[in-house]
Amino acid sequence: LLRSLTLVPFVLPTIVVGVAFLAVLGPGSPLGVNLRGTIWAILIAHVFYNLAIVIRGVGAFWEQVDPRLEDAARVLGAGTFRVFRMVTLPLLRPAILSSAALVFLFSFTSFGVILVLGDLRHTTLEVEIWRQATAFLRLDLAAALAVLQLIGVTVLLVLYGRARKQRSAELSLRPSQEIARTPRTTREWAVVTSTLGLLAIIVVAPLAVLVWRSLSTPDGLSLSNYMNLINPPRDSAVFVSPTDAIANTLQFAIPAVLIAGGIGLLAATVIVSARGRSGRVFDTVLMLPLGTSAVTIGFGFLVALDQPVDLRASLLLIPVAHALVAIPFVVRSTVPVMESIQHRLREAAAVLGASPRRAWREVDLPLIARALAVAALFAFAISVGEFGATSFIARPATATIPVAIFRLIGRPGTFGEAMAMSVILMAIVAVAALGIEAVRGTRSGGV
Repeated sequence: LLRSLTLVPFVLPTIVVGVAFLAVLGPGSPLGVNLRGTIWAILIAHVFYNLAIVIRGVGAFWEQVDPRLEDAARVLGAGTFRVFRMVTLPLLRPAILSSAALVFLFSFTSFGVILVLGDLRHTTLEVEIWRQATAFLRLDLAAALAVLQLIGVTVLLVLYGRARKQRSAELSLRPSQEIARTPRTTREWAVVTSTLGLLAIIVVAPLAVLVWRSLSTPDGLSLSNYMNLINPPRDSAVFVSPTDAIANTLQFAIPAVLIAGGIGLLAATVIVSARGRSGRVFDTVLMLPLGTSAVTIGFGFLVALDQPVDLRASLLLIPVAHALVAIPFVVRSTVPVMESIQHRLREAAAVLGASPRRAWREVDLPLIARALAVAALFAFAISVGEFGATSFIARPATATIPVAIFRLIGRPGTFGEAMAMSVILMAIVAVAALGIEAVRGTRSGGV
């Protein structure tokens, strides 16, 4: 359950993360502090947002490291700290570097958190691209900043590729179920309990305050903010009703999942089939949307899709943009499983008379079905929470939930409705996160 909770902040849209920390650390904070517009609120929010990357990147690797390596060091007289420094930490260093590169990547392209919690003193490339294109209509300057950001992202992706290559060094890895053990001593229980307690506070507290603020009204706790979303007062309408924003979000998410799933599966097949440098280059190119700013993607759609046919007013543009952001997650979810399928299974199917297409349908597809389901849930969560690209290309009548939240925050007297809509979006994403964990938990390991 706690592992599922740590995934919720990562798949939450950045605009909701910003709103959650605005409720915790902004005006009217239950802690009695107001850190809005400071670097500390931005840093704390990014730690909250990227925590799952480190837990899954480092933790998933650490839980499979053979403990006999540490036991051998203890037999030779090394203490607990020395075992960690001389044995465990060197083994984890590639995973730590890889996770750190991803955290830097997502922080480098952060948009919603900066927009909600920052100010003009703490603007970033991402926010400046959006401001120059939408507020000042300086498309030339916005394009120059987008190119600079793309160069930086490419450098980061190269560093990430090297870190991942180091991580793939040969080690004695064992299934986590074989080596996991419960704490034995009082000291071990104290360490585990305090660590999990701190983690629960970091993850749960902002989400709990977000729910509390959504229920807070001048008359006490009530559901009036949620009722205003269903029947909004005339003076609080923001281009599109909140219920229409929810319908738009789900309407765009379904085709986005289908597009991302289809293209991502084809791309994963090409990566697995390709050999040598070409496969690695293609894999890196597919990672670009993951590291490229969503704002840059939306800006690119805005300036590039006017010829030969102007698609900028088409409703299909929004799910296509969402799918472009989600495709790297589909590829990353399916490639490891496809690479683990034994070739002799396909050869056996061929000997029995199956064509390559039927062998893929009867052998490969059942084995990657769970990974594909995880990828589809990731794509759904990304689509419903995407804000950066949608803020560029969505029309007033086709605003999604994140766009509606941002508009509600900017209007006087509708902060409670923004909190309520953020809770609704959080609930949708949480269901997707729990689904991802449930599917992963039932995945079989013998492929």
